[in-house]
Amino acid sequence: METRVNRAINSRKKGYNCAQAVLCAYSDLLGVEEEMLFAVAEGFGGGMGGLMGTCGAVTAMSMAVGLTNSCKDLTACATKPGTSRLVRELATEFSGKNQSLICRELKGVDTGKPLQSCEGCIADAVRILGERLFRKQLEGEGTCT
Repeated sequence: METRVNRAINSRKKGYNCAQAVLCAYSDLLGVEEEMLFAVAEGFGGGMGGLMGTCGAVTAMSMAVGLTNSCKDLTACATKPGTSRLVRELATEFSGKNQSLICRELKGVDTGKPLQSCEGCIADAVRILGERLFRKQLEGEGTCT
């Protein structure tokens, strides 16, 4: 899993926003080309379009849950309650680690006291996804304990 964390942090250093960095770190397990995930997540950096709302790393976790959990049946939304429950669980875990889900608060914009760096948020989101969503696949890589 640390390989994915490093990949995501390196992506951030190359200019990916937090959502792109997290989502693209799992492109292989999501079964979606990295370029498509990069495009889908493009507007979610800086707390969604730079509005400093929900952290992009958290938004990426939500997108990953939807991609893996949805039945993708356009006529019925049978998986929506389970997807929403899992998104809440992951967001709660992230918030427990970082004291917030809000980009503005995480960066300490109003207080001058950051709760967590973008790299820290990215690393936490990648780890949470690895442990909660991709555990079985990662065990095959020998990286998840």
